[in-house]
Amino acid sequence: MFIAFFEALKAAGVPVSVREYLTLMEAMDRDVAGRQVDAFYYLARASLVKDERHLDRFDQVFGRCFKGLESALGEEGHSIPEDWLRKLTEKHLTEEEKAQIEALGGLDKLLETLKQRLEEQKGRHQGGSKWIGTGGTSPFGAYGYNPEGVRIGQDGNRNFRAVKVWDKREFKDLDDTVELGTRNIKVALRRLRKFARIGAAEELDLDGTIRETARQGWLDVRLRPERRNAVKVLLFLDVGGSMDWHVAQVEELFSAARAEFKHLEHFYFHNCVYEGVWKSNVRRATERIPLFNVLHTYPHDYKLIFVGDASMSPYEITYANGSVEHNNAEPGKVWLERLTTTYPKAAWLNPVPEPHWGYTESIRLMRHLMEGRMFPLTVEGIDAAMRELT
Repeated sequence: MFIAFFEALKAAGVPVSVREYLTLMEAMDRDVAGRQVDAFYYLARASLVKDERHLDRFDQVFGRCFKGLESALGEEGHSIPEDWLRKLTEKHLTEEEKAQIEALGGLDKLLETLKQRLEEQKGRHQGGSKWIGTGGTSPFGAYGYNPEGVRIGQDGNRNFRAVKVWDKREFKDLDDTVELGTRNIKVALRRLRKFARIGAAEELDLDGTIRETARQGWLDVRLRPERRNAVKVLLFLDVGGSMDWHVAQVEELFSAARAEFKHLEHFYFHNCVYEGVWKSNVRRATERIPLFNVLHTYPHDYKLIFVGDASMSPYEITYANGSVEHNNAEPGKVWLERLTTTYPKAAWLNPVPEPHWGYTESIRLMRHLMEGRMFPLTVEGIDAAMRELT
């Protein structure tokens, strides 16, 4: 059974190894899960999944491989977690609804009745008031109505009356195309890493200490600089206008980038980069930084990342004086080309969904100027952008 589960995970694209499988087997041999389905699920997930982006695939494979396991482990062929049911009721029902359920016999009675129905029922039923079926007034089944009951096999809520949903997946979808969360972004940004030991020697060098102690004949403590991500990043963030719709996404990206990169410099621009950028939006009118200063301050080994929707008038990119805010002496594309020439490792992250890019002329134009290095602001898109930058 477990070998089939392991092979199903590999077939679904979850990168599990034999070592991880043996770790799970060792834990099962020591009865870590205690024959509890939920405990086994979390044990298997912790042992076999290394990347959050594979959790959804793991959940789907787990559901296929172990469907019905709860029934197999229960007494007399069927078992429903009563404690979980009570917690669900306390969470979702009002006090009046709780009182009504108690008047009808309570959860104990409901569970005991369901157990009897499972043992007695032999076939399919529809439109009734007793058996597990569809379209009736029974407390058990799908697509019917009852003041309180157990929903089985229905694809969604209808009357919001179920106190238990059997076979409902309780695991959040974290696949590659999911919209951003700070934790997910950090996982994607970690592709852009180049470790080096720089700075003051403050970390104990255990191997060096042992080696030098053996050579000298006395304790010779050795220190070394901490190992840090040496990648340097210039982050240009579009703000204002249509970017107001994407503030939450960009904030999450910015927060994750600040946590991942020690050498990170950020600048703001509006719609397209011109001769001046700024560090603070409050002071953008009085404390602008000439873009030439940026080009001459940060060396070409910096990675360049633009974040913006690229949604504007094409004139802002191609014409002098095309900016909506000021009279720019040179077109935006000239400044963009200067940046990408100085920093050849560059990428653009766009919060507009990729299928919509073809409807906006400025997005198509900006993507062309970036030589195709525009990626959607999703976990999968960030991952692809980091591959491009490395």
